Amino acid sequence: MPTYYLVIAILALIIFFISLIKTDVALIILILAMLFSPEFRAGDIPGRAVVLRIDDVFLLVIFIGWLARMAINKEFGLLRATPLNLPILTYTSICIVATLMGALRGQIRMTQGIFYLLKYLEYFFLFFMVVNNIQSKKQAKLFVYCLFTTCFLVCLYAWIAKGSIEGRVTAPFEGKEGGEPNTFAGYLILMMALMISFIIHTQSQKQRILFLALLGFAFVPFILTLSRSGWLSFFPMYVTFLVIPHRYRLLMFAGLLMLIALMPVVAPERVRLRVMETFAPEKTYKVLGKDLNIAESAAARIDSWQIGFQRWAQRPILGFGIPVGTVIDNQYTRVLAETGIIGILAFFWIIKALFASARRLCVVMKHDTLSQALGIGFIAGLVGLLVLSSSAAVFILIRIMEPFWFLAAIITVLPEIAQEADNAHTYG
Repeated sequence: MPTYYLVIAILALIIFFISLIKTDVALIILILAMLFSPEFRAGDIPGRAVVLRIDDVFLLVIFIGWLARMAINKEFGLLRATPLNLPILTYTSICIVATLMGALRGQIRMTQGIFYLLKYLEYFFLFFMVVNNIQSKKQAKLFVYCLFTTCFLVCLYAWIAKGSIEGRVTAPFEGKEGGEPNTFAGYLILMMALMISFIIHTQSQKQRILFLALLGFAFVPFILTLSRSGWLSFFPMYVTFLVIPHRYRLLMFAGLLMLIALMPVVAPERVRLRVMETFAPEKTYKVLGKDLNIAESAAARIDSWQIGFQRWAQRPILGFGIPVGTVIDNQYTRVLAETGIIGILAFFWIIKALFASARRLCVVMKHDTLSQALGIGFIAGLVGLLVLSSSAAVFILIRIMEPFWFLAAIITVLPEIAQEADNAHTYG
């Protein structure tokens, strides 16, 4: 057995006992591990290696420890009611049924299906665990600032690394194949949306300056990911703040115009080359009767849609099960191919419930600046990730989905906490 297996096992045991005694501390450790977890090879399934990250292990161990703690405290099986429970459980059931059907048809190996199902569903475990663990606004605020601290540290790593690499900036411990800069770009879109929202809503001038500095500190690594889909997704995220009423809309619109004007002048050479590469004559498509030349990597994203629709057309109702067995680099046709039209409808039900939960937070706690910043920032970040999902399977990427579902749990539970506090005050 490799030595690092033993190290991981010892760490997992320590984390388990921490989660059993104090789940808050275990969740803070998980937040820090989200972007700083090395990956390791856990075995093989036919056709590919099984690669896990340490935070995959930590998340599962913390979840088990949390369940054990609930059982000891005679609270086992009690889940806080949220608008997301039914959509999540529906989508989960569809994923399981589709995968079992695919295994029975012989199109999916059961061991492979179980492994991928756990990867898909672990984020929902995180959501339910955080929802049931948060009992106060102070607790939620601590978790949010831990998320910002982790973002600062990972951006600091990117700033240090950017001078020593010629290629694209990625998060730490991204393996030996050059990492996943698109994943890092997606993570930064979510976090920058929160930063912008905190800049808008905070009442403290010192905090506004702090978040402005953090936004600028994160924006440079974001640009140096050289993720064209990430760059494209930034604009709908930003435009969301121009649509939602607030007193800084005119200033933000001016900032957007300034950014568009200055970027061609101040952008590093590798950024300009990356933009020009998009239209390299490597593959040609007919658009409105005219030839459009684009790079091979961009063409692969377009072909991915075609592959996904072709696979879905073969089994349109319930799909092939998870995993679909074909590389599909976008979220939407991947869900269609894996779980069919039933699965995609359940997936969009979850998205609708996420938007509704963020809006509810803003309505219920309209006088609370933290809640307003979280609600609006989450909406903008979700818009950006939905656009990014057209060229990446965003909702199964651990480095984006762990902070995303952590935040989703916070924005969902804060109105419940406020109402419970009001009820306690009323009847107390």
